[in-house]
Amino acid sequence: MTEKDPTAEVNYGPLAALIGTWQGDKGLDLSPEPDGTEENPYYETIEFQAGGDLENAEKQTLAIVPYTQIVRRKSNDEVFHHEVGYWLYDAEADLVMHSLAIPRAVCVLAGGSHKGEASGENGLVLDVSAKLGDPDWGILQSPFMRENAKTVAFSHAITIKGDHMSYRETTYLEIYGKSFDHVDSNELTRQKA
Repeated sequence: MTEKDPTAEVNYGPLAALIGTWQGDKGLDLSPEPDGTEENPYYETIEFQAGGDLENAEKQTLAIVPYTQIVRRKSNDEVFHHEVGYWLYDAEADLVMHSLAIPRAVCVLAGGSHKGEASGENGLVLDVSAKLGDPDWGILQSPFMRENAKTVAFSHAITIKGDHMSYRETTYLEIYGKSFDHVDSNELTRQKA
């Protein structure tokens, strides 16, 4: 892997629309409880950075957009989700990828597509997914999580229209002896590029 100068000309493709600091306070987290579903209204900040590009095996060039997401409950202002990761774009394959890690000992590598333009009427849509056991777009988790709160699939769709973003992220879990769709959604506004 060879990293290049992040100030050099980089083809971020659809990921250019992500770059900046975003804030939103319309978040809703639907999470599992032993006796049902817990609803957590939240607000968050996501910072996407222009990370430059890099080469893999001298054959693949990836534009990289590292990010940090901090999510706080409206009820008590405490952080309940801290996520770090990368959005990546392979221009030659026209492929969008999302790698992420959360401090519950779970990592995801999701892949997918993009359509539209952030300046267009319908906006830009980034749509990625992963599945446990998939040889390309997979999920890795600790033994404890696999035994007690197994992530079996993941999907994330982001729509960007100018300086407005909305997303819906679903983590498909096997927890408390049942299957559960853990859903997070929010609307955000770009504060600065």
